[in-house]
Amino acid sequence: MNELPEHVRRNREAWSEMAADFVASGERHWAEQEPSWGVWCVPEAELGLLPDDLNGKDAIELGCGTAYVSAWLMRRGARVVGIDNCEEQLVTARRLQGEHGLEFPLIHGNAETVPLPDESFDFVISEYGVCIWADPARWVPEAARLLRPGGRLVFLGNSHLLDLCMPDEDNVAAGERLLRPAFGMYRMEWPDDPGVEFHQTHGEWIRLLRRSGFEIKDLVEVRPSEGATTSYPYVTYEWARRWPCEEVWKVRKRG
Repeated sequence: MNELPEHVRRNREAWSEMAADFVASGERHWAEQEPSWGVWCVPEAELGLLPDDLNGKDAIELGCGTAYVSAWLMRRGARVVGIDNCEEQLVTARRLQGEHGLEFPLIHGNAETVPLPDESFDFVISEYGVCIWADPARWVPEAARLLRPGGRLVFLGNSHLLDLCMPDEDNVAAGERLLRPAFGMYRMEWPDDPGVEFHQTHGEWIRLLRRSGFEIKDLVEVRPSEGATTSYPYVTYEWARRWPCEEVWKVRKRG
């Protein structure tokens, strides 16, 4: 553990403490036949994160947690691998694999340095996992390394606007005021959270993705469906219907 980067080690310790809080949501998502995404559970039909042609393709989920996204991929015919920094999350994932009769490799490790060969995958995905809990300067080039030419990367996380409007206080929802500068954000450490998050401006994402060999296909600003609810306290339905609290990047590896 001492050889891990400091932020990876801290996030491993933080998620070991938080893992129990995500067991119920993992069980619920594993039982879903149709995917739903983000804190508002927006249906796949509205966001289109998954390719239509996953059958027979190799896919990896970076920061898989309880691995319900990996389960959705496997049910669509993909050969799947999940990797996560938290062994406690993977314990839940392995139990749910047995309960649902789905088996695929689960790796306990740092998704910034995946122990698998170059060009092993056709599709890489992250829902919050690696895309907010790992250093973009490390994980984005790593995703490019893992993908074959023409392969696709899709990731969903907090919107940049939400990051600017979220108070430091825990369990307090974002308001209508900008609370921090857009520039120089990058590494974020919330006062009540022992973990380390990473956030960038859209321009920084574009430059990093292009520099890593990707072409950008779409940026989807997520809006909850009418009447949607969430258990997360940091954003209200009214706020999220007016401004995007989450965003999806869809990119393709050049080649």
